[in-house]
Amino acid sequence: MMFSRYTSAPLFCFFFVVFYCVNSISSRDPTSVFFNPRVGYTPRYSAIRKAQADDFVFATANGSTSVEPVAKNVKKKLCVGIPSVARDGPRYIDTAVGSLLEGLTPEERSEIYLVVFVPHPEPTVHSAYNEKWLPDLADEVLTYGFGPDVMQHIRNMEAEGGLYREKGLYDWRFLVQKCYEKDIPYIAILEDDVVAMDGWYHRTMAGVEDAERMSAEMRAKPEFLYLRMFYTEEYLGWNSEYWRMYLYNSLIAFTILVVALLLFRTTSLAAKRFLTLRAMMFVLLMLTAFIGLFFAIGRLSTFPIPEGVNEMEEFGCCKQGYVFPREKAMQLAEYFEERRFGFVDVIIEDFANIHRELRWAITPSVLQHLGRTSSIFDSQGPDRKSELSVAERIWSFSFERLNPKSLREEHWRATHQGPGSVQDHKKANFAHTIP
Repeated sequence: MMFSRYTSAPLFCFFFVVFYCVNSISSRDPTSVFFNPRVGYTPRYSAIRKAQADDFVFATANGSTSVEPVAKNVKKKLCVGIPSVARDGPRYIDTAVGSLLEGLTPEERSEIYLVVFVPHPEPTVHSAYNEKWLPDLADEVLTYGFGPDVMQHIRNMEAEGGLYREKGLYDWRFLVQKCYEKDIPYIAILEDDVVAMDGWYHRTMAGVEDAERMSAEMRAKPEFLYLRMFYTEEYLGWNSEYWRMYLYNSLIAFTILVVALLLFRTTSLAAKRFLTLRAMMFVLLMLTAFIGLFFAIGRLSTFPIPEGVNEMEEFGCCKQGYVFPREKAMQLAEYFEERRFGFVDVIIEDFANIHRELRWAITPSVLQHLGRTSSIFDSQGPDRKSELSVAERIWSFSFERLNPKSLREEHWRATHQGPGSVQDHKKANFAHTIP
C-alpha cells in the first residue's frame, strides 16, 4: 500500500485533529504527556473562592457585616479543627476560615463547631491571634494552657524542628482530643493553607453518608477510617507498580487484532486482495501508535475518577483535609502517641494498612491547597512542572474546573429542597465546569 498525495493530505489532517483534541483534553491532566503546567496550575476557581473568603473576613473585621450568633440548641454534626502555625510569608488562615463559613446557611453553621488551634507556647507570635475577627468567627481559639513543666516540654519540641517530628503528632493528638471531648460524631482536621469550595459542608456530609453506606455494603458494617476532603491527582497516573498489567493488556489488544486480520484475510477473497502484508503492517503500526497515545493521554483523561465518593487505598495525597468518625480519630490519636515521630499522613496510612481500614475520598475535592501560591511564579503558573517543589505540586486540578454559579445553585438546592434534589443536579454541576 503506497501513500500518494491523495491519501497523505487526509492522513495529515486526521493526525492534526487528533493531536489538537488530545492536547485540549489532557493539558490539565498531570498524568498526561501533554500536560501543560502553565494551564494546569493556574488558579481559576480557587482565585474566585479566595476573593469571596477574604471579603467575608474583611467585612467581619471592619464591622460592615455582623456575625450571627450560632444556635445553641442545634446538635453539632462536625467538629472542624485547624492547626495554624506562625510562618514567614503569606498568611492563609483568614482564607481558610472565611471559605469554610462564607455562604453557609444559619442551620449549616449551627451544625459545625469550628476550632482554630494556635500551637505555640506563646500564641501571640501568630499575627492573627490578637485580631478580633478570629474569635468572632471561630467557636473556639484553642491554645495549650498547660502548666510550666508541660509548656517547657512543648518549647523543647518546637526547638527540635516541630512539624515533622514529635511536635506535629503531639499537636494533632491535642486537637483531636479537644474535638472528641465535644461529643460530636465526626471530626475534620484541616491544614490552614486551604480554601473550601462553596457548598463544601453539604457535599462533605453527603459524602460521609455515602461512605457509611458503601462501607456497610462491603463489610456489613458502616465503619471507615476517613473521608478525604482533598487529594492531588499528581500521583494517580500509570504507576510503575502495575507495568506488567499494562503490558499484558496491550499484548492482548495486539493479539486480538492480529488474529482478526488473519481470519478476515483467509476467509474473504476481497479482503485478501486489499489486505496485503504491507497493509497489515500499517494497521499494526497504527495500533501500536494508538496504544502509545492511549497511555500518553493520561490515566485521568482515559479513566476519569467518577464524581462522588470513591475508595482510595493507594496513592492518596495529602493531609490537607480529612473527616474521621469520632472513635476512629481517637484510635489514631492513641497510635500517634505510640509512634511519637513521623509524618502525619504517612502514619495514618500505616495505621490503615495494619488494621485494613476502609479509606474514601470525595471527587472533586472540596478543598484546594493554597500553599503553593507563595512560590516565585506568577499567577499563570510555571512553564515546567520541574520548576515546582513537591509541596508546590500539591494541587487539585479538578477543583479549578468547578463553576461558581453551578456550585451556588447546587448549594441552594441542598439547603432549600433537601439532599434528594441535589443528586440530579450534581452531574449538571460538573458538566458545567469551567472549560
